[in-house]
Amino acid sequence: MKKSTRFNFVYAFFLALILILGMILGVRFLKDQGYTIQKPNQANTNSDRRVADILSLIQNNYVDEVNSDTLQNMPIDSLLQQLDPHSVYLPAEKAYAMSDDLEGNFEGIGVEYYILNDTLFITNVVKDGPAFNVGLKVGDKILKIDTVQVSGRSLPQKDMMGRLKGKKGSQVQVVIARRGFPQAIPMLIKRGKVEVNSVDAAYMLNAETGFIRISKFGANTEKDFVEALRGLKAKGLKKLVLDLRDNGGGYVTSATSLANHFFEQDKLIMYTQGRNEPRTDYFTTGGGEFEQGKLAVLINENSASAAEIIAGAIQDGDRGIIIGRRSFGKGLVQEQFQLDDGSALNLTVARYYTPLGRSIQKSYKKGYTAYKQELEERFNDGELTQPDGKKVDSLQKGTVYTTPAGKKVFGGGGITPDVFIKLDTTGYTKLYGKLLDERILFDYTFEILVKRYSANNLNQSSSQFQISETDWKDFIKYAQNKGVSANSKVFEPSKTLILSDLKLMLYRFYFGDQGYYRIANQTDPMIKSALSKLQ
Repeated sequence: MKKSTRFNFVYAFFLALILILGMILGVRFLKDQGYTIQKPNQANTNSDRRVADILSLIQNNYVDEVNSDTLQNMPIDSLLQQLDPHSVYLPAEKAYAMSDDLEGNFEGIGVEYYILNDTLFITNVVKDGPAFNVGLKVGDKILKIDTVQVSGRSLPQKDMMGRLKGKKGSQVQVVIARRGFPQAIPMLIKRGKVEVNSVDAAYMLNAETGFIRISKFGANTEKDFVEALRGLKAKGLKKLVLDLRDNGGGYVTSATSLANHFFEQDKLIMYTQGRNEPRTDYFTTGGGEFEQGKLAVLINENSASAAEIIAGAIQDGDRGIIIGRRSFGKGLVQEQFQLDDGSALNLTVARYYTPLGRSIQKSYKKGYTAYKQELEERFNDGELTQPDGKKVDSLQKGTVYTTPAGKKVFGGGGITPDVFIKLDTTGYTKLYGKLLDERILFDYTFEILVKRYSANNLNQSSSQFQISETDWKDFIKYAQNKGVSANSKVFEPSKTLILSDLKLMLYRFYFGDQGYYRIANQTDPMIKSALSKLQ
């Protein structure tokens, strides 16, 4: 019988949120072979022709043998689900957006926003981007975009985003409201290329140990990492904690380039192989920035693909210690094929293997739906939450590999960490799930708390600062006014978690991801474990 848990809905929401925020489960594009990804054009492709093109690509490039006759009359999505969970068809708009994300830049004004009471509330302005250069600030509210009133209207988010994004060199007029200014402020912004850094945070945990968090493996990840690492070296870095939690992957070559910095020359990082793809070995070239220092890599159940390449190479080569929870388990390599109408096919063309020959791809024999629910099953079965981690029989009974130092490692279902850290579900109640689902925590932070606390308040007492009891009582009233039917006693089991979330959101608002992780890491059990193991 399937084990149930009252935390199931919370974890499902957590996973959905990760996907919403842009988790990409590892794609190797044609760019890796010297080609470029073309932008969608206006050509129309007949539906039958599109299916025929896709069938041809599958026959000529798919990783395994397939019977094309059985796929002939299926809709595209159903057709691809017969292959594997990561071969997908992308409409032109999604194909272009995925390209932008991994390329590390996009064309627009360079802001992140939250829709607060039907108004675009600016939560981040990309440094040196077009919006930054004309003086747009965090906390500004966008009232109009060109001639369209966007404040107080329930316009679709896609529509509002589309009005802000646009081709490089084009202009957009926005009218904003700014706290402390009685009049609305018009701003003319010239759109441009907005560079997005792959490194979310980089700072010193102590006098010798640096922390670098990488969110994805895009075209600029190695450059971003090297810049961050050199900056920390100048501050005395001798040991490194590399955080790859919730990193969904990206370019394979980006991961191998990064891995090169941790090994001496001529070390095998990984290899790929498929039915139509001969074995390709990826070796280090030497001259890495961190070939000798002590290293800890943090992973969790959302660390996938390219992130698993790094963790697997480090573990197989006894180069460092892997801390966290078993990774996602994606060992398939996709290549993106452009179709005539700008849409694209992300087709699995190979599997990748760690240096010891491990395939870390988890099974998808039970079908597409079961595969997508596998992380939820880990949670329900207790693998993520039991103190010592539940052993996975399918891994333990499979092929056992031995590292040069004699450590036993497994394949077939992600990277199993050397040190397990359970998922802390303290405070994850049904009420907490509702507060997340209805975005009440975010609303309260941006509507109330940012008016009560300034950056100076937080920066001067980062380790001691706590959300006040008055704020807590006001939050309960705020939630109740938003339709949460619960008295103050029902909130108590989640109080510590809610107050922590509110504090972290304040720090992210004022100091970005760097500020967020500085505070979050102070109580993070994986960070504490890494510091202990690196002594």
